[in-house]
Amino acid sequence: MKERTLEGFGERLAAFRQSRAMTQTQLGDAVGVSQRVIAYYETNGAQPPGALLAELARVLEVSADELLGLKPTKQTMSPKKARLRKRLEKIEQLPPSDQRAVLKFVDSLCNSRGVS
Repeated sequence: MKERTLEGFGERLAAFRQSRAMTQTQLGDAVGVSQRVIAYYETNGAQPPGALLAELARVLEVSADELLGLKPTKQTMSPKKARLRKRLEKIEQLPPSDQRAVLKFVDSLCNSRGVS
């Protein structure tokens, strides 16, 4: 029986992973496979088995239909914005006084550069 794959799966998987600012290693760890397995699915036109597909969708916070390209994807965040979001989430974990210091620095930097 000929193996059937949906075109563009690897590109979609990579795009969703990057939009979450995750490395292949981080995604692999999150779903219980190696970095090489993630790289394989991103580049070789193959699709993972159903259980792994479901786990990838859960970790990437998308539906399996979106991952397979059967349903239009919601607007995804660019990798640059995803990295910024991760940093902001780290700032949220700081004590309130440190959060204020970071915000004060950002405000000062923006003011000095003329960014409103």
